[in-house]
Amino acid sequence: MVQYYQSRFDTSFAALSDATRRGVLEQLGRADASISDLAEKFHMTLTGMKKHVSVLELAGLVTTEKVGRVRTCRLGLSRLEAEAEWIERYRQLWDARFDELDKIVEELNRQELSRQELTRQELTRKEKIDGHEE
Repeated sequence: MVQYYQSRFDTSFAALSDATRRGVLEQLGRADASISDLAEKFHMTLTGMKKHVSVLELAGLVTTEKVGRVRTCRLGLSRLEAEAEWIERYRQLWDARFDELDKIVEELNRQELSRQELTRQELTRKEKIDGHEE
C-alpha cells in the first residue's frame, strides 16, 4: 500500500512540478481544450505540449479523447485527495513545530528583557553610589 502511494505521489508531484503543466490544469479547469489550442496559448510547439499532456495523463490529472484529427483534453478523475491529505499532515506537523519555536523565542525575549532591566537597575544604582561619593 505504501509503495503504491509513493509511486502515485511521485507521479503526481512530478506532474505538478512544472509551471506549464500547472497552467494547463488551470486552463482545463475553465474549459476543455485541444492540444493545439493549449500549445498556442502557452506559445509551445505541438510536440512540446503533447509531452506535457502525456505527463499529466500518466498522473491521472488529464484525460484526452481523439475525434478525427483533434485530441481534446479535459481534467482527469484524479482529485489529488490522497496527495492533499499527505500535504495536510505535514502542514500540521510544521505548524506544531513553529508554534513550539515561537514559544522558545518568546521565552528568550523575556529573558533578554529581564537581563536588560537588571543591567539598567545596576547602572542606576551605580550612578547613585557614584553621585553620592563626590
